[in-house]
Amino acid sequence: MSASQSLGGSSRCGRILGPSLDKIIKNAAWRKHSQLVSSCKSTLDKLESISECVDSKSPLLGFSSSDAEYVLQPLFLALDSAYAKVVEPALECTFKLLSLGLICGEIDNNSSHSVIVFNIIDAICKSGGLGEEAIELGVLRVLLSAVRSHCILIRGDCLVQIVRTCYNVYLGGVNGTNQICAKSVLAQIMTIVFTRVEEDSMDVSVKRVSVSELLEFTDKNLNEGNSIHFCQNLINEVMEATQGVPLKPSSIEIPNASPPLPKQVVDETSTDTEAGGTDGSKIREDGFLLFKNLCKLSMKFSSQQHPDDRILLRGKILSLELLKVVMDIGGSIWRVNERQWNTHVLENLFASKLGTRFLNGIKQYLCLSLLKNSALSAMAIFQLQCSIFMNLLSKYRSGLKKEIGMFFPMLILRVLENVLQPSFLQKMTVLNLLDKLSQDPQIIIDIFVNYDCDVDASNIFERIVNGLLKTALGPPTGLTTSLSPAQDITFRHESVKCLVSIIKSMGAWMDQQIRPGDLNLVKTPESSQSTSVGESPLILNGEEGNASDLELHPDVNSEFSDAATLEQRRAYKVELQKGISLFNRKPSKGIEFLIRNKKTGSSPEEVALFLKNTVGLDEAKIGDYLGEREDFSLKVMHAYVDSFNFKGMDFGEAIRFFLQGFRLPGEAQKIDRIMEKFAERFCKCNPSSFSSADTAYVLAYSVIMLNTDAHNNMVKDKMTKADFIRNNRGIDDGKDLPEEYLGALYDKIVKNEIKMKADSSAPQSKQENSFNRLLGLDGILNLVNWKQNEEKAVGANGLLIRHIQEQFKSNSRKSESAYHVVTDVAILRFMVEVCWGPMLAAFSVTLDQSDDRVATSQSLQGFRHAVHVTAVMGMQTQRDAFVTSVAKFTYLHCAGDMKQKNVDAVKAIISIAIEDGDHLQEAWEHILTCLSRIEHLQLLGEGAPSDATFFTSSNFEAEEKTQKPLGFSSFKKGTLQNPAMLAVVRGSSYDSTSVGVNPSALVTPEQINSFISNLNLLDQIGNFELNHVFAHSQRLNGEAIVAFVKALCKVSISELQSPTDPRVFGLTKIVEIAHYNMNRIRLVWSRIWNVLSDFFVSVGLSENLSVAIFAMDSLRQLAMKFLEREELANYNFQNEFLRPFVIVMQKSNSTEIRELIVRCISQMVLSRVSNVKSGWKSVFMVFTAAAADERKNIVLLAFETMEKIVREFFPYITETETTTFTDCVGCLLTFTNSRFNSDVSLNAIAFLRFCAVRLAEGGLVCNKNSSADGSSVVLTNGVSDVQDLTDNDDHVSFWIPLLSGKMPSDSINCYGVNQIAYCISLNKEGFIRSPIQGPASTGVAGLVRLTGDLGKRLSEEEWKEIFLCLKDAATSTVPGFVKVLRTMSNIEVLKISQSSDHDLTTDEFDDDNLQTATYVVSRTKNHIAMQLLILQVTADLYRKHQRSLSADNIKVLIELYSSIALHARQLNRESVLLKKLQKACSILELSAPPVVHFENESFQNHLNFLQNLHDDQYFVHGDIDLEQELVTVCENVLDIYLNCAGSVSTFHKSDTQPVPRRKLPLSSAKKEEIAARTSLVISALQGLAGLERDSFRRYIPRFFQLLVDLVRSEHTSGEVQLALSNMFRSSVGPIIME
Repeated sequence: MSASQSLGGSSRCGRILGPSLDKIIKNAAWRKHSQLVSSCKSTLDKLESISECVDSKSPLLGFSSSDAEYVLQPLFLALDSAYAKVVEPALECTFKLLSLGLICGEIDNNSSHSVIVFNIIDAICKSGGLGEEAIELGVLRVLLSAVRSHCILIRGDCLVQIVRTCYNVYLGGVNGTNQICAKSVLAQIMTIVFTRVEEDSMDVSVKRVSVSELLEFTDKNLNEGNSIHFCQNLINEVMEATQGVPLKPSSIEIPNASPPLPKQVVDETSTDTEAGGTDGSKIREDGFLLFKNLCKLSMKFSSQQHPDDRILLRGKILSLELLKVVMDIGGSIWRVNERQWNTHVLENLFASKLGTRFLNGIKQYLCLSLLKNSALSAMAIFQLQCSIFMNLLSKYRSGLKKEIGMFFPMLILRVLENVLQPSFLQKMTVLNLLDKLSQDPQIIIDIFVNYDCDVDASNIFERIVNGLLKTALGPPTGLTTSLSPAQDITFRHESVKCLVSIIKSMGAWMDQQIRPGDLNLVKTPESSQSTSVGESPLILNGEEGNASDLELHPDVNSEFSDAATLEQRRAYKVELQKGISLFNRKPSKGIEFLIRNKKTGSSPEEVALFLKNTVGLDEAKIGDYLGEREDFSLKVMHAYVDSFNFKGMDFGEAIRFFLQGFRLPGEAQKIDRIMEKFAERFCKCNPSSFSSADTAYVLAYSVIMLNTDAHNNMVKDKMTKADFIRNNRGIDDGKDLPEEYLGALYDKIVKNEIKMKADSSAPQSKQENSFNRLLGLDGILNLVNWKQNEEKAVGANGLLIRHIQEQFKSNSRKSESAYHVVTDVAILRFMVEVCWGPMLAAFSVTLDQSDDRVATSQSLQGFRHAVHVTAVMGMQTQRDAFVTSVAKFTYLHCAGDMKQKNVDAVKAIISIAIEDGDHLQEAWEHILTCLSRIEHLQLLGEGAPSDATFFTSSNFEAEEKTQKPLGFSSFKKGTLQNPAMLAVVRGSSYDSTSVGVNPSALVTPEQINSFISNLNLLDQIGNFELNHVFAHSQRLNGEAIVAFVKALCKVSISELQSPTDPRVFGLTKIVEIAHYNMNRIRLVWSRIWNVLSDFFVSVGLSENLSVAIFAMDSLRQLAMKFLEREELANYNFQNEFLRPFVIVMQKSNSTEIRELIVRCISQMVLSRVSNVKSGWKSVFMVFTAAAADERKNIVLLAFETMEKIVREFFPYITETETTTFTDCVGCLLTFTNSRFNSDVSLNAIAFLRFCAVRLAEGGLVCNKNSSADGSSVVLTNGVSDVQDLTDNDDHVSFWIPLLSGKMPSDSINCYGVNQIAYCISLNKEGFIRSPIQGPASTGVAGLVRLTGDLGKRLSEEEWKEIFLCLKDAATSTVPGFVKVLRTMSNIEVLKISQSSDHDLTTDEFDDDNLQTATYVVSRTKNHIAMQLLILQVTADLYRKHQRSLSADNIKVLIELYSSIALHARQLNRESVLLKKLQKACSILELSAPPVVHFENESFQNHLNFLQNLHDDQYFVHGDIDLEQELVTVCENVLDIYLNCAGSVSTFHKSDTQPVPRRKLPLSSAKKEEIAARTSLVISALQGLAGLERDSFRRYIPRFFQLLVDLVRSEHTSGEVQLALSNMFRSSVGPIIME
């Protein structure tokens, strides 16, 4: 042993080589291997003398190049000896050298530095064919070690040879263990190579392959006991033994180091990727070479001599398995497209070429491999293809958009849509793939965006969903299928599972895109921008190979396609396909639809191009349309034919080319029209071909007949060439066409049928044909559907494959192949529109037909996820459909048929309510209906009495309702006699609001037993689950809680409206959720209460008295809880929630309800009086309605509470709301009219007096702060007194109800006139004096009503007090008014013109003066109105009660009239001030104060009053001369008129003054004033003329001069002249004549 250790010298390599060479010498045959033995001995001697040195070019570490070659030569000879005993130690030695990193450098057949190592590896590869088990394992071990070594870069053919050797061991290994090892080594080699390719480095961390996973698809039969464990240990040993310093391979130099533009790079890289070229990285160059060879190996097919070559098939399968391994490893380097660049990638040319090259390699080699192998029926090949395709889809879909779009229908949809005769394993493979695919949300979204929204692509997502639906529904009834029942059930369950995964992924993607707190779920089109990933920068990184498609998640600043753009594309595609589908049924209507929707132009040429170029049109329908005789169709046919260019074509080629796009119609006339136009076009393109178009027309017809005859199997007697020539004699203007020409044409037609491009001999269903034709997939699926041997795939189908390859290449160059990414969740709307119907059908059918717990659970999960997506996206129709379906499957409406799956549906309903409650909206009604039915069944199971019996109880407190513990142990047989129970057992429809649809139907014992057992199932759902939904309502958002309350109210109404068994579940829950949500913000709670208010009013007015009583009591409970919360001033919420009491009180016909409301209100007010604020208004409205009630007990009950409120709680009434005082007064006024009890009326009047006294004393709480809230006009020039006049205006309104309220006369009589008069006069004194017209008129009206009610019962003193009050009211306000008016004197105007027509501009008043003038104008109008009102009231009182008035009272009235008239005249004399006001009014566009009208009315009333007194002749007073008063008034009237007419009255002038005889013309304003005063002057003249002759003679000296002035006046009106003439004739004339 020590001797062996000393062999080889002191070097590391020597210590390994020495023992191995010694063993080789011992095992070698001396004669046969003499050269080997000699070489080994000399090498051992050499190793003793060699000292270690450093040589970078040496393949052996520590030796020079020459020494290394010398000492390695024995290993080569040993390996090349093909003698197992010698080869084995050589392999062991080589393994150690490689594992320890002692062999280094680049190994290639072109490398001069490592020839010996290349030869050694070559010899090792040859040793694999010795047929020895140990040798095969050793070879695999060494080759894997060589590839795994960090120090060796095995390149080119050497690497390919290693792979080929492992292939050979796998295909021809001596046992199954070795074959498994070979397969594992190959997989590990691929992992090593392509991990290095990804990182472009030798020093990488390599994942170890799992041998058990490699046997997933094939070779499970090779497992011999512990073979898998043995192979795994071999892999682990090699991977762990690697040592040494990693090699850094040199890059290949490139002449131009500067990076060119992206376009140039694309042009250069897209020229020839087949040639290989140099990519600058040797590692990646070798990786690409290996990938290409694997693809070629996978495309090898058996020869015709050996069609069933199993070894070739195994090799093909192995190649596909290795390609799967490569694709699993592939990372960012594979996922770079020509249009996807990054600034880092463009730093060097070879990197950009590399990215393009690998992706193009997938397109040109891997896709071609998948295409060619798709025709094979081997299950392993199909599974591997699906697995590889899944890899392409998950990682490389952005660069393989068109390729995936073609392979998806070919591999997946073809199998998925085959419902009747599918291969079980194939379809299970597809379903598993779809399940895996659907678990990645981004893949699902990307498929829809890039295919279903692309006009030129297949609707992959839609077809997936529809295919899964067909599978879930199973084969149609009546059709035969190859599936067993077990297989069919498996398919159904798996398809439902896939659909659930799809909708779950959609929801997950939606939740990921919607950030927490986002309110707008769907972005607007302006918020996102549209582009393709190909136009945005791509971020590459070094993640592991199992990462997802990285370019699908670029930098956050990248732009994405928005949902609005995709919506337009999707809508265009759907509409186009709708038009194509319509064309394929009715061509003319289809063309009209397409033109109308602008999918094609309206001209015949544009329609012809559409028919010629559009994919998906039925060729037979195209032919039918082109053959129509209508004008437009005929023009389209002509344009269609004219679009062909037949120049230089043979006639047979031309007609073949022409008929490729459509199928000739069957009608002879249509064919005739088409062939006629074809002949004309052919002769036009080839003028010298025939003598006329008729020749071409006849020949075309003949060719069509020949084609049908030759290729129709139904024709037995085929047309011969001679027959064809004979049939065409004399067609060329009577001449024969050359027989050679006709014969050649005959041969071409017979040998090669004229058919359309899409014609196929493969039988397909009509639906599949239309689908594939619409999507342009006929050629691909024809290839797949042909069940042929392998050689036909490259023989008969070689042309088709090359055609599809060309499609790949052309599609990759189209701009439409850009890959789109969407982050806008609005795209889910379009996806849901596509998939919700199939999903609803699949889930519903599964729930209905299956009792399997797993299947039904999956369906319910699907429902939950579907509700989540549709609810969040706001898709009401779809959401309600899913929720309704789940609700129906609860079977709560027919509990006798319930099963476990129905209980699970109930649990799903509860989960939906809790998880998606914020978005359910109207769907809450279905959920709450289910909860109501659950509670009903639970109560029945407990044997509890129905709610109808509860209604009869005297206790209406819902909270006192005790609940029994849940459980069905208390269920008694006697309960079955309950009509409600019998109705539930019988069952009803889901939409039925009653418990049973057929009450008279008999219930069988079987139904009863089934019902009892089903009630036990409901024991799984306890009170906690039910109550959790309602308790969770406090977490709903504002919109959701309103929808929740609306739905609960609707459910509660349906419960309460049951004529036989009303229930209070919903009503009690309304009280609960109101309590839960009481702390919500006011805006939300107001919306909630608007709903609840209408609900309580509706229920409170119910015809069912018990229901109404319970509802009002529930409302009382809520109100009591609300009153516990304090309300701030000036809010109206308490009034709002008490309003239902008011409405029901006013509208209810039930005495019990009205009495209950009064009691409820009384209890609430008396117990929570300190918290009542705005609620007082509703309280008084309720009591007002009660006061007018027809029932005495209600009136007394209400007044009892009202009395206590006024006596004890009066300060609370106006604590925060001043208007509640008026409500209180109005209520008391209503009680004064009580017809049941005079005590009520009298006490109400007493309370009114109390209110009046408190008001007069300023006893209202709120009045103390009124001054702080008062507003007034601040005038200029320091006139602050005006503000004092408005300080107390606010409280005046409180007198209105006291004064305007009407009390019954009998109450007044009973109570006492003196006290009432005292009370009224006391308060009127301050009220009538108000300078504001409104309060004053109210006070006056109250005074009139008081005197009208009292009639003659007022004493002389009381009348005098009333009139003095009026006089004081008229005179007391004058000083204040004059003071306000005088403020106008301080306002300067530029010039006061005497003409009233003069206009002013705003420049003559500043802002402060305008404000002052505005206030003065308003006060003047109010003052005049108040004075005129007093005059009117005085006249009314005198007219009604003149016989009751004493002389003293009349004297007061005369003084009242006189004071007002004199005040009016004095006001009219303030001409300067009035003109200022008039000018201010013209600027402010206000009407001027009616000063003239005021003066006229005051004198007219005064004059009328005196004339009435004079005419009655009963008034006698010693201090008053009535005639003198009358003459004085008339003198004043005449004087006023003369001054207005412009005549200088001589009434106050001396006789010496000259009187002008000519006057100036009057202005228009003066003329109007004269006209206004005419009637007053006439009344004055008539009054003077009415004096007795003696009186007239006595007083005529006083006014005669005025009469003369009237006669002299030029502007006196004709009416005045007439009255004057009459007076002279009747009164003056007789005196003169005496």
